[in-house]
Amino acid sequence: MAFPTWFRWSESQLRLPPKNPSDMVVDTLMMELTWQTKQAEKQQRDKENEYRKIKTGVDYSWLVNYPKHSFEISPGERLELEEACSKIQPTFCGPVILRFRQLVEEYDPDVQEVPRLFRSVLQEATEKMKEEEEAKNLSRQWNRKRTMSMSLSNFKSRARIYPFASDIKTISEDVERDTEPTRRVWSLPEFRTTKNN
Repeated sequence: MAFPTWFRWSESQLRLPPKNPSDMVVDTLMMELTWQTKQAEKQQRDKENEYRKIKTGVDYSWLVNYPKHSFEISPGERLELEEACSKIQPTFCGPVILRFRQLVEEYDPDVQEVPRLFRSVLQEATEKMKEEEEAKNLSRQWNRKRTMSMSLSNFKSRARIYPFASDIKTISEDVERDTEPTRRVWSLPEFRTTKNN
């Protein structure tokens, strides 16, 4: 039996359908939130151990068996955060993560404060995206007006009207020549019929 036939089943299983970019953004941001909550929980435990060690003078941390992950975000709050993450554009994903990490490092929040801090970063990014979108719309409108005015100026320069041209018939010419004015209205085109006699 050849080696390629042994591994053929794994190749087909590894081919997953491509993910939607917004789903990838949500997954990435929520993974970052989970990681930061775990880190905050670990730091909080370390602080509590240090406090107990100082208070009692004895280190019992080797006796304590902590659960791997005790803090959980409520399902409702998780859904709200996922919905807020879905509004973030893929180009803003990296800056959101960097800003979140910067704030976590700066404030050193408790575990319960990490989701609130994450929510504030998402709101900040959403507002920035709206501002950029409005700026793009304004620049598009300005460019449209500019191209329109340029096209009108080109039209004005190309279309020239000569009011004193000799081939334009006016009522005053008929009066000056003392000819009988035609019966047609001057704003309408002149239609002539041929008489068959």
